[in-house]
Amino acid sequence: METNQKKAWLFLAPTIIFVTLFSIYPILRALGMSFQSGSLIDLHWSGLNNYQYIFHDPEFWLALRNTALYAIISVPLGLVISIMLAWIIFDKVKHQSFFETTFFMPYVTSTIAIGIVFRYIFNGDYGMLNFILRLLHLPAPNWIDDPAWSLVTIIIFGIWTSLAFNIVILMGALRNIDPNFYTIADMYGASDKDKFWRITMPELVPTLAFLLTMNIIGAFKIYTSVYALFNGQAGIGNSGTTAVFYIYNKFQIVGTPGVAMAATVILFLLILFATFLQRKMIKKIGEN
Repeated sequence: METNQKKAWLFLAPTIIFVTLFSIYPILRALGMSFQSGSLIDLHWSGLNNYQYIFHDPEFWLALRNTALYAIISVPLGLVISIMLAWIIFDKVKHQSFFETTFFMPYVTSTIAIGIVFRYIFNGDYGMLNFILRLLHLPAPNWIDDPAWSLVTIIIFGIWTSLAFNIVILMGALRNIDPNFYTIADMYGASDKDKFWRITMPELVPTLAFLLTMNIIGAFKIYTSVYALFNGQAGIGNSGTTAVFYIYNKFQIVGTPGVAMAATVILFLLILFATFLQRKMIKKIGEN
């Protein structure tokens, strides 16, 4: 038994070393730096000064507000649209593999590249979106250059980019549902609506729990989309700034790594808390 344990630790050693060096150590290092001030090569202990700074910084609260609104709005909407599209493809459409490939293509494409394309689509003067809105005699806002619409633009782009991964995972989950469930339901005269809510949705709960967790974590870490949509900025007057963009700005542009790491610690705790609440909620739904 002792020999087997030694062999097990030997096989686990590379993974443990890798995780320690690239996951655990950076977290501990960030925590330590959050209590230090100065440049990256000349850090000194400053206690809670960095935390006091970010809690009194209006830009930090704007970044948290934007991030929270983005997560609260884009994640549920993205999942609902993904479920609808996956169910339609699975139940109504032939040649499913073609549509799966089509939907998955944006996921393997660079977000920066897609963001550049969407920057032209969202352009207030000659963008495709406003062209369609004007044809329908609807208001055509300035999606990129109007601070009031910055967050809405990010949310729309975020929902679109989340569909690819969600739909492919949901299609795999739908295929794993035992077809006998639907056969028995048909024998008892169940409608499509009853089959969806009483068979499909309960069977999708574990997959939805996974997707909800991944999407929430991704929403709190949003940065690339903002960078791509607003050409390296966070919208006019930083109106579209997010938590990670705030961290990047303080670390790389302003040159205050201690402040950036303090914001990183707060974001890390918020992600943990949001994930914990989400898991509890999904667990209760699954029990019911």
